[in-house]
Amino acid sequence: GVQGMNGTEINTEIRIEPQAEAHRHPPIHEISEEPHSVTITSSGILHQQANQRGKSGLRRVLTYGTFDLLHYGHIRLLQQAAALGDYLVVALSTDEFNAQKGKKSFYSYSVRKEMLEAIRYVDLVIPENSWEQKATDVETFQIDTVCMGSDWENDPRFEALRDICQVQYLNRTPGISTSDIKTSLKG
Repeated sequence: GVQGMNGTEINTEIRIEPQAEAHRHPPIHEISEEPHSVTITSSGILHQQANQRGKSGLRRVLTYGTFDLLHYGHIRLLQQAAALGDYLVVALSTDEFNAQKGKKSFYSYSVRKEMLEAIRYVDLVIPENSWEQKATDVETFQIDTVCMGSDWENDPRFEALRDICQVQYLNRTPGISTSDIKTSLKG
């Protein structure tokens, strides 16, 4: 210790308490005790190839979107999607794919990706480059459930996935959409 002015010893010990884990579940590579291989691709995305889908007990959910001008409707959709499983993958439309669809985002892909990655419900963000990649995404990321907002219900691009995973539609939050925000801002 340190001697104080009156000769008494002062306790100078500093204790640092470990912080509680902020994320709601451990990294994917720490969950399963089943045999698996972990590879990190050149883009830095972590992939786990378990011997078979669902063997680790980890339920994986996938959703698609542009997520521009992030608002509480997006957050509620991501919260509902995350509640369907243990690991949420968001396929985020790239700027190039949005252009093909005739859409223009206010924020670039990299900014939208950064915002999504900061949301606690989201575990992994991958690029959505085309309509055709959905079945490949389900296989690559061992997805159990694909979910979308109810405005996509009965769309053949999602209905076709029922052969390889569950497909679920979530209720959109009434009274909010990026389109409505853009219209409102124009005055």
